[in-house]
Amino acid sequence: MAETDKQPVDRIETAMHGTPKLHPGEQRKYLGTFRERVEVAVTVAQIKQANYVDALNQAFTSHPDDQLYINGNLDQELIGPYIKAASQANIKFTIKTDDIYHTADDDYALVFTAASAINQDIIDVAQRYPSQTSSATPQAEKTPGLLDKFKKLL
Repeated sequence: MAETDKQPVDRIETAMHGTPKLHPGEQRKYLGTFRERVEVAVTVAQIKQANYVDALNQAFTSHPDDQLYINGNLDQELIGPYIKAASQANIKFTIKTDDIYHTADDDYALVFTAASAINQDIIDVAQRYPSQTSSATPQAEKTPGLLDKFKKLL
């Protein structure tokens, strides 16, 4: 089929299915970006187990022009401190709430990314900033609720 004969078919397919994406599985995994652009990333399991605000603040300071992608399908209690930290550091952030971004433990909760390829070898936040990790879980920082007060009385 000649190139000019293929153009109408391509236009129809684009109209039906949208513009084809390059490496859609990779973009889904890294919250809409490519692995080669990732500076540092935090998995869902990590964000549930520890506080990485200090580590990300260090990354924000080192790379003020980068952008933070946040998995918006997670509870506000988990992602709230990171939204606040990004705002205070004047870091652009995007909250991704599409159904394609899952919340299993091995999925990513936060991805701090550059606008172009940087090919960072180690992107795991715990490996990149081991001294900046707090073992306090976000749930442990919650104020006691009414039920907790009743338990103390009994």
